[in-house]
Amino acid sequence: MTPTSNAALADDEQWLDAASTSIDAIDAHAHVFVRGLPLAPHRRHAPDYDATLDAYAAHLRANGVSHAVLVQPSFLGTDNSFFLDVLQRYPQRFRGVAVIDPSISDEELQRLARLGVLGMRLNLIGLVLPDLREAAWRELFVRINALGWHVEIHRDAVDLPMIITPLLEQGCTVVIDHFGRPDPAFGVDDPGFRYLLTTAQSGRVWVKLSAAYRNIHGDDGAALGQTLTSALLDSFGASRLVWGSDWPHTQHQKLIDYDSSRDALDRWIPDASLRTIVLRDAPRKLFRFDR
Repeated sequence: MTPTSNAALADDEQWLDAASTSIDAIDAHAHVFVRGLPLAPHRRHAPDYDATLDAYAAHLRANGVSHAVLVQPSFLGTDNSFFLDVLQRYPQRFRGVAVIDPSISDEELQRLARLGVLGMRLNLIGLVLPDLREAAWRELFVRINALGWHVEIHRDAVDLPMIITPLLEQGCTVVIDHFGRPDPAFGVDDPGFRYLLTTAQSGRVWVKLSAAYRNIHGDDGAALGQTLTSALLDSFGASRLVWGSDWPHTQHQKLIDYDSSRDALDRWIPDASLRTIVLRDAPRKLFRFDR
């Protein structure tokens, strides 16, 4: 490592350690991991590179993003220990969304909450759709609600009615990943996305403006993101939308980088006052950065 890179690394470490009372912007969806961590037995892929905290911190600092939410990658399963270490070391900078099993103990849930976890993720891409009205799920959601956590959903839009409806019936706060993943052939007219827009009236559904490129093979998704954002703003308003970089853009890292992901939001929401709500005010409330 060159002296310049050593100096840059030292600057990033000082930035992480600084007691940041000013919330300038929040990245609501990113991942950290390194090769060699225990992998989930059922996984779609496993990255052959590292996404380190140091690299991520450099992107945050360079883009004026002061705080972030780390989401457990699906390929690590329910072993949340790697990102929990980050939360424990930098509790002012980071919050977390964990992957958990319905059989998790109350003691473990309380431990996760103490470390800064405030949501559970259901990454259902490529999986058989679970029946979220079954007893084991209902019992888990009772405990999740008692903690004030949200349930984060990653699934193609076509299946959102079968997921969001039972969650709202059970009083959950719901966060939808990656624009709800509508079929790009239909865009805003995707029936699942149209359903998502109707859930705004519940007051308990939030949407992440993130990873539009995951909807279109070989495209950065900028144009689709623009049309989807406009529709979401019309239905939800800015106060229940949050932005996420989706760094390190797994399986799409050759298509987009952090700077491009952040710049896309400026195009999607050219109004600076609305953009501030999405970048700072809405995620500050959802992820409880004021507490």
